Amino acid sequence: MTWYSGEGGLTSLAGAVGGAIRDVRRVRRGWHWDTPRPRSWPEQGAVVPAPASDLGWARQEPVRTIRFLIQRGLLLPFTEAMSHPKVEGREWVRDLERPVIFAANHSSHADTSLILHALGDHARERTVVAAAADYWFKRPLLGNIVSLFLNTFPFSRTGGAQAQLHSSSQLLKSGWNLVLCPEGSRSPDGRIQEFKAGVGHLANETGTPVVPMHIRGAYQIMPRGQKLPLPGPVRVRIGKPMAPQSDEGSRQFTARVEKAVRALALEPSQADIQGTWIERWKAMRPRELRYEDTSEELVAVPADASVPSTNEAAPPQSEKPGVRARSAAKTPRASRPKRR
Repeated sequence: MTWYSGEGGLTSLAGAVGGAIRDVRRVRRGWHWDTPRPRSWPEQGAVVPAPASDLGWARQEPVRTIRFLIQRGLLLPFTEAMSHPKVEGREWVRDLERPVIFAANHSSHADTSLILHALGDHARERTVVAAAADYWFKRPLLGNIVSLFLNTFPFSRTGGAQAQLHSSSQLLKSGWNLVLCPEGSRSPDGRIQEFKAGVGHLANETGTPVVPMHIRGAYQIMPRGQKLPLPGPVRVRIGKPMAPQSDEGSRQFTARVEKAVRALALEPSQADIQGTWIERWKAMRPRELRYEDTSEELVAVPADASVPSTNEAAPPQSEKPGVRARSAAKTPRASRPKRR
């Protein structure tokens, strides 16, 4: 007998399906969806999202080349056209000799692109951005796209201090600069909030200098809750690198970094934060080497090294056979012997 023949075939199947639908409706009507939970029930545990990866692929080739082309061809021109940012103190990050932590105020989603625009090509190519793991990496596709554009890595804002310290210290030891927003989240009104102690703890544990930065005007471009940016003027001010002292704790150093960022927010230039004009001039001076030609190797001499006076007697040829030093000043053309 087939399932559709007789009284026990199609009729019984329809009855079973109808009974199942009635049971589901009865359970749905009886379930208390929005009512308070009874006191005897155990408390609901927080949903722990799956840990995000360190996104190491975003810091390897050919992804780095693709990101360079995206930033130079799309992100930076769009930032320049929307805000025409005025950058002050770029000489402090022009030729960084070691990795640093960039600590800036956070009032808008446009802060990251403005920071990368202010750093310049040399520092930007070796910079990773700490992004909130519970915001940007809840959806893997969004996290991968942001990492491709901005070279981000997940940073937890709630708990997991040791894991975050380990991943951040590994990036610093690998030669990467870190962009951190010590406020933790965007400011609701554009004013600087209290800094969290994570930046001071990371700087103390790794011995990394912190470069304070302040962004003015980003809140007017894209405040909290706004989806599309609006054009407006922006000023990015960069301060001198700060190093934690030997007797300074994490909270004390964080408070000093916060004070430096607040000082950069003031209109007049702060000499103790941005440096005197002599210090800034020395930071802008190019670091070049002058090479002396010897018979065995090229010896590098710093550009600011003292040059021996012309009045001093030259060493005899017998003391250094086969060595001829190239003079800094060229021999006049008239004094050279003519070839026949």
